Order: sequence, then C-alpha cells, then structure tokens
Amino acid sequence: MCSSQPLIEKGRAPKDVSHDTISLNRMHVKDSQIKDFIIDAGLVSKSEIEEIEKEVKSKKKPLNDVLISRGKFSDDDLRRIQAYILGIPFINLKGQVLNRDILNLIPEPIARKHNIVAFEKKEDALEVAMLDTDDLQALNSIKKKVGLKILSRLTDSESMRSALVQYQKNLKDEFGDIIKADADEIKTISEKLPVDDASEGDLKKLAEELPVVRIVDTLLKHAIIQNASDIHIEPLEDQVLVRYRIDGILHDAMILPKHIGNSLVARIKVLSSLKLDEKRLPQDGRFKIDMNGEKVSFRVSTLPVYYGEKTVMRLLRENVSGFTLESLGFHGEALELLHKSLQHTTGMILTTGPTGSGKSTTLYTMLDILNTPNVNISTIEDPVEYQMPRINQTQVKSEIGLTFASGLRTLVRQDPDIIMVGEIRDNETASLAINASLTGHLVLSTLHTNSAAGSVPRLIDMKVEPFLIISTIDAIIAQRLVRKLSDEKEKYTLSKLEIESISKVVNLDIVLKALREEKIVGKGDNWDKIHFYKPKKGAKDGGFKSRIGIYEVLNVSTAIKDLIIKGSTTEDIELQAKKEGMLTMLEDGIFKAAQGLTTIEEVLRVVSE
Repeated sequence: MCSSQPLIEKGRAPKDVSHDTISLNRMHVKDSQIKDFIIDAGLVSKSEIEEIEKEVKSKKKPLNDVLISRGKFSDDDLRRIQAYILGIPFINLKGQVLNRDILNLIPEPIARKHNIVAFEKKEDALEVAMLDTDDLQALNSIKKKVGLKILSRLTDSESMRSALVQYQKNLKDEFGDIIKADADEIKTISEKLPVDDASEGDLKKLAEELPVVRIVDTLLKHAIIQNASDIHIEPLEDQVLVRYRIDGILHDAMILPKHIGNSLVARIKVLSSLKLDEKRLPQDGRFKIDMNGEKVSFRVSTLPVYYGEKTVMRLLRENVSGFTLESLGFHGEALELLHKSLQHTTGMILTTGPTGSGKSTTLYTMLDILNTPNVNISTIEDPVEYQMPRINQTQVKSEIGLTFASGLRTLVRQDPDIIMVGEIRDNETASLAINASLTGHLVLSTLHTNSAAGSVPRLIDMKVEPFLIISTIDAIIAQRLVRKLSDEKEKYTLSKLEIESISKVVNLDIVLKALREEKIVGKGDNWDKIHFYKPKKGAKDGGFKSRIGIYEVLNVSTAIKDLIIKGSTTEDIELQAKKEGMLTMLEDGIFKAAQGLTTIEEVLRVVSE
C-alpha cells in the first residue's frame, strides 16, 4: 500500500492554491485522471492497470473500489491523489485543537453525515476539510448557510475523526456537569423510591426520570465516539465504576456516586426490555440507538454480584458492509486460498479463536462477498450481531427449543445455497453442518480452538468421522486481534540479540520470504535492515488506534487429508501446513509488525494470551 510520501515524490505535486477557491463544478475527479496519475507516478504498472480495468468492466465497480480491494491503495491514499489532481491542499488535522466557534459554523449532524468540518475562517472565506470531493450538495448548502466563499481541502479519515470528536465535551467534563446538576436530584428520587423494595412500576418511573436518562445517554454516546466495544458498569462498596473496552483493553472511564448505580441498571433494563424487579438471576437483552445517522445495537447482560448488579453492554455497529478480506488483514497465499474457497458451491470454511477475536466480523465479511442476487443465504446465530440485507438470519432461542441443531435442520429445507452456523458447539450441530456441506451447500461456521490445526481433533472429539472432515472442509482460519499503531510512531531496527531471541519462537526465514514475495521489503533486505515501529513517548492513547487481525489459514490439501485419515496429531498437521507455505498467527503478526501496522510486543502479548 502506498503512503503519502512516495506520492509527493513521484507524483505531479500541485501548485500552491491554499488561498484559492476551487470552483464547485471542478471538484469531480474522473477515473481516467486517477489512472493516468498512478501510471505516471510509477505506482502501478501498465499491465496491472489493464487487469484492474478488466475487473472494473466485468464487475461494474468504480475504479477506486477495485484499487482498494486489490490492496494497491487505501482510501486515504486515493484522497491524496485526488487532492494532487484537483490542485487543492491535503491537510492533517490530527492533534490540532480547533476553534470551537469556527467548528460550530457547520452543525454537528451535517458535519458527521457528510464528513466535513470547518477549521479556519478568513474575512470572506471559510476553509473546510472533507473526505468526499463529489459531495457538492453539502458544500453548496454550507456556502448558503455561512454566506462565505468555501475553500475546500481534502483530509484523511483519522483527521476527520479527530475533528468530529471535538464537537463533544470529554466524558469527565460532561459527566461533571451532569453530576453537579443531577446527582442530588437522583438521590432524592431514590430515597422516595427505595430501590431494593420498589415495585416494577416504581422502578420504571425511576428509570424514566430525566437525570437518569441523561447519564445513560451520555455513557452510550461517549462509548460510540471512543469506538468502544464494551461498556462495564460495576457496583463497588461505595461507588460505581464505569469502564470501556477500547481496542481490546479495558480502561476506567468514570467513577459515579453509589446511589446512582441502581438507577442506571433500571434505565438499561427498560431500554432492553428486561424485568426490572428481577435482581437475583442474570438477564440478557438488546436495544438499538441511532446517533448522528450511525445505528448501533447494544447487547446487554446483567449479573448479580456482591454489591448489586453488574451490567455489561457489547456495542455492535450495524453497518458492516464495505469490509474486505484485505482490510481485515488477510494477504498473500492465505487471501488467495480464501477467495478460491468462497467460489466453491459446496464444502465448509471454519474460523476459530477465542471470544473477541473477530470471528464474527470475518464471517460477515465473507457473507458480504457471497451476498449476490443469484444465491439464497440463510444463517442460524446466537445472537444475531449484525443485520444484513437479503440474508435470512435466525436467532437461536434454546428456551423454546430453537437450537443450532434444530434451526439447521430447518434451514436445509429452506432451499439455501449458503448456510452460516454461528457456532458449532456440540456433536449434533457438527454432524448436521457436515451433512449440509455434503448435500450441496457451502457452510460457514466457527469453532473455539486455539489454532487452525487444532480444529481437526476438536471435530473428531465431536464424533465427526475423519473421512467426512476431509470430504467437506476446504479451509480453516485461526485468528486474533492486535492493536494497530497510530501515526504517532517511530522506527527502529532489531539488534542481533533481539533477532536471536525472536527467532526462538518465530521462524523468521518464512516471514522474510513472505515479506519479499509481497514486495514489502527489497529482495536483498535482511532483518538487520528491516524497520519495525513502536509508539512515540507520550503518544495519545498509548500510540495505538483500532485493531487488525493476525491469521493462519490452513488449506486442507491432499497431504493434510492423508494425515487426518491416519489420525495424526495437531502438531503433525500444523507442521505439514507450514511446509506448504502457511504462516502461523505469530509469523503473520511479525509480518504485520514489519509493515508498521503493529508492534512485536503487541503480537507476542496477544498470541501468548
């Protein structure tokens, strides 16, 4: 993937037009302009562009989408190219504190919907940063509203997120204001309605009080802004602790007065349609909110603990389409194997890993690729995490007898082409999934195992015959999530001692071969010349932002089928897969560390866990 620096060096740098207004009718960049630019800049060869153009015509996709799906460029790389072609500045807003009065010239809902922010004001003009040069409607409406000339600037996604966050007060400031205003009122209400003895009607009344609603809304809003995956509300002896899980790590977000705890739980129970007066048993529920056009579902779990009820909410963003296997972190031979397996009309693809390792996102991304008008896709899930158009999704309800097994039996009578089983948990589900793949269906599912090769003995333990495993399974994915480095990073090279230490746990020769094959490093580069990265001292959020997968993808080849029939061990199967070119998760992690996506320490932390 290219970076901005090579583009500046190789491309035709724009003239300085930072003070010129770009005419709104000249903001569109044609595919032919992008094609000419990337060829002239030496970023792709003519043969590569010919292949890309064939795909554009055959699949009727925009050129940008094909360039991104092939891993040639990121969204932000293409925005930089568009900026050079248009002759407008590309600006970086990361880490900049924007003037709030100027920011507020564009209302927050418009800014979030159109990804456009105002960041500088001149006498007769307003400079705005945006992601989409084609959004002329937004530019025209802003021009009418502010009565100024609009100076359009392009920026990257990180800059846009950084700017949009500034519309919000930080959590502590906002909660400080709320607590000052509302805590005493909540205490008074709570005293009037003793929660421990209150009826369901009283609790519902408490949950609908304005101060309680404001506090819960603020908690949810900030969790979404900070891209948290979970919210923990934990009652302690004399206070309530709120924690967010961000990029896989739990962080303390806020400490609240003890008397607010019961009110928060009551409010969340109302939102998720749970029994308000049931505090002795765990409960599960769900609710959905729409914040500035982004729909987010919350999966709720309550659990009785010593000082009350602990509540955990899992955030599930509904818009998962648009992901590609490349953007999730698949590459090289593993990526080719998966695309080949997804073209089959029968067989099985399994993804494995612990809870929170991104299995669902991988499955949904594969479903999104397969989701075309000429196939019928049905799923049985627990829970349905994301709603996808044109896919028939069924929620397991074991309390009424709708289990994975019984649901799967029905699905095969629904004339499906592709079936997704949320998880293979028992012998019956395993047997039915295998039979479904044998009878003309492509089956996707998950298992809880630590490695790809470990899935084979797990299925045999579920009484699946080895000859059925080799007849059905095409590929097995094992995965974990590691934190991605932000732009606040610095490069370094490994010392001889460090290389020796890492080589004790990782086959560095295999990783180096893969890096050379995928042209991440030069053919003559060795480990003493390859750069790794680490967060800069004092970097925001510890120098990490978002997460990416590390994977191993096992191809059930003829040699591996022979090993399965012979009853070989996990180690034997993994050894053969490595001989055939499989990168283990650890090796894939070091590969991504050499790309500058994460750190060696982060990879070792996650894989050792």
